[in-house]
Amino acid sequence: MMQVVIVDDEPMARRTLRECCAREPDLQIAGEYGDGRSALTAILEKPPDLLFLDIQIESVNGIALARSLDQRQLPDIVFVTAYDRYALEAFEVCASDYLLKPFDYQRFQATVARVRRKRGEAPADDRRNALVSVVSRLEREVKALADCSPRIIAESGSSMHILNIADIQLVEGDRNYVKFTVGREQYHARSTLQQAELSLSSQPMLRISRSCLINVNYIRELSRTPRGDFIFVLACGTTVTSSEGHRDGVREHLNGMKLGTG
Repeated sequence: MMQVVIVDDEPMARRTLRECCAREPDLQIAGEYGDGRSALTAILEKPPDLLFLDIQIESVNGIALARSLDQRQLPDIVFVTAYDRYALEAFEVCASDYLLKPFDYQRFQATVARVRRKRGEAPADDRRNALVSVVSRLEREVKALADCSPRIIAESGSSMHILNIADIQLVEGDRNYVKFTVGREQYHARSTLQQAELSLSSQPMLRISRSCLINVNYIRELSRTPRGDFIFVLACGTTVTSSEGHRDGVREHLNGMKLGTG
């Protein structure tokens, strides 16, 4: 019986993985986490046999989490991603396992079958070296994507516009669309907020709620609500408020910007 841990910040994604695991007689879920920090603590304390790990999770992303695991007790890892633009080549080259969202049970089943086969055929040291290799390549791919993608295409009315990502002050998600605020103008694109966050990874973007990212370079004023949430006034004049669920992460980020805290 393989002990399984699921790490994904999307409840529906965790549910899909949970339901797929339940259909496999040799998989037993030992833990399920929606954020990287709590997942890392639990995994270090009791490493599972198999880890389903979303690459783009909040607080500690999947790549950083994988880097932080005990190299002597690494579980088999199946990376879960929606970002085939950079990830698939890395996985294929390093012969690692991945699930590209959205996936169905047949795709899940095939991936788990490969995991079982590798556990039976490949020595633990070989699997460990393959994981270290794929994580290193993913880090390089993410950096290359940020370096070579300084602009994005978005729409306004019936026209297409090329936006310099350094000019984007605010990104708001609404289902399968995102809205970009550049100065007094707004643009939209068919995308998810997570995909937009990846495209803007070279910028100091701060997620203040599940549906909102702000560029820290454009914060002009900052205050608090009576309940402790943060109110930001951006250079464009827009005011946005952080959510309770992201309060601690926002506070931690802002503390790092204060003088004399080191």
